[in-house]
Amino acid sequence: MTPYWWRALPADVGFQELLPERVDVAIVGSGFTGLSAALTLARAGRSVVVLEAARPGFGASTRNGGQVGSGNQKFRVQTLIDMMGVKKAEAMLREGVAMLDHIDALVRDEKIDCFFARCGRFRGAVRPEHYEAMARDMEDLRRHAGVESFMVPKAEQHTEIATDFFFGGSVLPQDAALHPGRYHAGLSARVIQAGACIAAHAPVSDIVVEPGGFLVQTGRGNLWARDVIIATNGYRQGFDAFCRKRIVPVTSALIATAPMEAERLKALFPSGRVCGNSARVFSYFRTAPDEPRIVWGGRVGRNAGQEEPRAYAHLARDLLKVFPHIADVAVSHGWSGRIGYTFDEFPHLGRTPDGLHYAMGYCGTGVSRSTWFGRKIALQVMGKAEGFSEFTGLRFPSHPFQAVAPMTVPFFEQWYRVRDALNV
Repeated sequence: MTPYWWRALPADVGFQELLPERVDVAIVGSGFTGLSAALTLARAGRSVVVLEAARPGFGASTRNGGQVGSGNQKFRVQTLIDMMGVKKAEAMLREGVAMLDHIDALVRDEKIDCFFARCGRFRGAVRPEHYEAMARDMEDLRRHAGVESFMVPKAEQHTEIATDFFFGGSVLPQDAALHPGRYHAGLSARVIQAGACIAAHAPVSDIVVEPGGFLVQTGRGNLWARDVIIATNGYRQGFDAFCRKRIVPVTSALIATAPMEAERLKALFPSGRVCGNSARVFSYFRTAPDEPRIVWGGRVGRNAGQEEPRAYAHLARDLLKVFPHIADVAVSHGWSGRIGYTFDEFPHLGRTPDGLHYAMGYCGTGVSRSTWFGRKIALQVMGKAEGFSEFTGLRFPSHPFQAVAPMTVPFFEQWYRVRDALNV
């Protein structure tokens, strides 16, 4: 089914028809990572081609919920400190804040019309004990990274969201939202204006190491590149085993409701924030920025094909648990996309043993991370000191059973749903 955001995407017309024979840098993947890298490189005078297997914007960069955070949501602060030590953990947290500020500045400086807004994020506690854990974590985030937040008790919850489903929650007022389709379209336009090529329907079949560079073989012909960046994230490729063995593609699914009365929608989301919850199998939801609809996301259904409406029925049920009074509102869109998970739940950027550069593994918090990592990996390609990231050089683990890991994802999800239901 077609993503709601795709209505804002341009047609393929205008994207490169003929591949260049030689470039300084070939980028595999036209999502936010690839486009951010291409913009950085082209503005620095490098010749660049972005290679996309389908139409530009086909992947999860235009299929996500459009929520923009700092990327600091994967681990509680104390857990991160236990793993990395105080100094490294604080540096990672501060870089996460920089990611969020960077995308804000990029949208503003490039004048990208994508409904970007620092609207804040409300995260609802699905259990009373989750509220207390959130409060401790928010205090740790303030202490170690200077991130301000506040707690909303259940008695005041309706100032944020018109539901009694949660037991209060936390608010990160600097988190943001955007329209993924329009953001992708704006980045694509800036990349082309900077002189880079975006090649649609050019799947990469192999990359051969050659003296001084790489021969990149695609479905539309071959080209030579001095450097290559892999920016495919959750869309697994066949030409590089190093990255393929370290990324687990996980399918995320979303629905959008039919338009409703603007006043009715405003009453459901009085603060205008994007939202999520504290469950292991979490949901994330918001109002659409361009029409009075709700966009609701979670994991894909397990008992139906992704093009079948019943694959998204569980999302509608989850929505109605939070907003039971909108059962009369139809669902108009349902779609899915692949996010890239890593075995350690950290994003990674660096170089493979063959010398290919990569940036990937955003684990579901990819809008700000991918934009930031795209710029960082481009700077690393150019040998710039400012390309350093706290996530550079982290051990990028694989797993003995990585080949079957994607098949186990539905089973783990079901187990987490059971644990959520039983509160264990």
